[in-house]
Amino acid sequence: MTPESQRIALVEACPFVKKIDRQLVWLCNGKWVEFDPLNDLNAMHESEKVLTDEQRGQMINALCEIVRRDHNPEAGPMTAITAAFFATAAQRAEAFLRTLNR
Repeated sequence: MTPESQRIALVEACPFVKKIDRQLVWLCNGKWVEFDPLNDLNAMHESEKVLTDEQRGQMINALCEIVRRDHNPEAGPMTAITAAFFATAAQRAEAFLRTLNR
């Protein structure tokens, strides 16, 4: 999935995203800011709130798989907790979309 198609799928899944002056935005800390879930951990954190408890469990599994796939083995071993802790916004977005079968 291309980054643009990921962004579109994320916007479709997140009812809190609004379009203001041709820009996709969300309310963060009382201000409207650009919705950039592939680069913004805060945007992904907010996106994950739309998941059910069961979906959150599925996302954690997907996230660990993705981070381990992308991990540099020269950096040492990676546990599931470490994998989820160090996930990038783009990795979280991929896991989120996998969870929603998109």
